[in-house]
Amino acid sequence: MANERLRSALAARGLTPAGCAESLGVDAKTVERWVTRERLPHRPHRLAAAKLLGVEETYLWPSLVDDHRVASAGRAELVEFYPSRSLVPADIWRALIEQAEQHLDVLVYAGLFLPEIQDIGRFADRANRGCRVRLLLGSPHAAAVRARGEEEGFADGIAHRILLSLKYYQAIVAVPGIELRLHDTTLYASIFRADDTMLVNTHVYGAPAAQNPVLHLRRIPTGRVVEHYQASFDAVWSRAIPATDIDQLITDFNQRR
Repeated sequence: MANERLRSALAARGLTPAGCAESLGVDAKTVERWVTRERLPHRPHRLAAAKLLGVEETYLWPSLVDDHRVASAGRAELVEFYPSRSLVPADIWRALIEQAEQHLDVLVYAGLFLPEIQDIGRFADRANRGCRVRLLLGSPHAAAVRARGEEEGFADGIAHRILLSLKYYQAIVAVPGIELRLHDTTLYASIFRADDTMLVNTHVYGAPAAQNPVLHLRRIPTGRVVEHYQASFDAVWSRAIPATDIDQLITDFNQRR
């Protein structure tokens, strides 16, 4: 039986099996068997193919949903569950930053609590030690930000919190290794990642982020939950706009009001 989902995903990207194979570094006949014989690739190839095609691996290979090993690995990635972000100890947030060695990623709208509980200079310290720091804040002009503010009953409140966060980060954006971008996406979860550790603050309609649950996750080789959220971060990052002049951004926002 052919894998029609994989075939259509390739076509949507304008790829042939041979082109896909070249991008993934595998034999063309291997990819052809994935398509025509519905062969299940090895996990690294599944993840690479899903990323290349911009879809979830479980969409391309639905049988993974029923794989008990995948489910067990997913549960093993959960370190702790917090009913609300306000219940996450401050030391957990600080440790997330302090222990990052290779990657430190933050995806929020404002995330103002973070620079308020952790010296912003620690981000610079991580970058100076070779860690890549990627900060994703919401654009204060974004329709999605305005909509979230209205849903929570704060109108422009979230936009103003974004501007406050930007003032904090302004002191470190020139540090090599630190990148700050603004996004205009609907935010389903705030993501905080340090290497293999991740805190995911889920969002609930009408409720401020501090009142919503947090998943404390740690990547394991056979798990896919951390990678699932990381793919979300990377997708938002790829379409976000670098914040090059924060003072001008604040001025523009105030003039538009």
